[in-house]
Amino acid sequence: MNNKNILIKQILYLVLPVISVLLLIVLWFFASSVNRVLVPTPGDVIDRFVKTFTNPINNQYIWGHIWASLRRVLIALFFSCSIGIPFGILIGWNKTAEATVGSLFELIRPIPPIAWLPLIVMLLGIGEIPKILIVFIGTFTPIVLNTATSIKLVDPLYLDVGKMFNANSMKLLFNIALPASMPAIFAGFRTATSGGLMVVMAAEMIGAQEGLGFIIQRGMDAFDVPLIMVGMVVIGLVGVFLAVVTNYLEKLVCHG
Repeated sequence: MNNKNILIKQILYLVLPVISVLLLIVLWFFASSVNRVLVPTPGDVIDRFVKTFTNPINNQYIWGHIWASLRRVLIALFFSCSIGIPFGILIGWNKTAEATVGSLFELIRPIPPIAWLPLIVMLLGIGEIPKILIVFIGTFTPIVLNTATSIKLVDPLYLDVGKMFNANSMKLLFNIALPASMPAIFAGFRTATSGGLMVVMAAEMIGAQEGLGFIIQRGMDAFDVPLIMVGMVVIGLVGVFLAVVTNYLEKLVCHG
């Protein structure tokens, strides 16, 4: 009986996502039947999506715009991880660092990434570096927070065992605290990835000539609602792709 219940649950968990997607499509059709101008049908969006492969937008096909947004997010994530993880380890492990630079980080942390946009544009213009910098700000914070918090929450029992074997502070950090913190650090990386994708959309709507945010802005300027929805759907697909990649990396690193 238990095996039968388990099998039913497994089938249910496989079917429920499909049902959710179908309900979303049904709702979409219903909304488009009310006002097709503002809410085009899925067929209209698919047709517009197909045209992006043959009719370039600002001399770029859809793949070029996808890569432009993805490139900005990946570059920002690289620098966020390279700087944010060591910084998070520092303020999570060292009380002096937490009291000094950690306090400065806590002061700046609540400022939304988009709030920096006007200042960065005035200082650096609307080129490529400002867009990457905005995404860096949006991805840096969750990586630092998760890293620092995970280091602080390492079970003291693990550290006490290491001290019994005369492990110094560096060995405790790299052999015990850091491995125990990897799942939480990857959770911060996943949050940063999705957050970076959201921030890059806003950055690309100001002065960009390529990218998914630029596509949405172009659709809004031309009142091309299907193009706007193409940009939205593609953003979702890129987000799913990044989630799958980060989940694979997490399993590879955290579970061998």
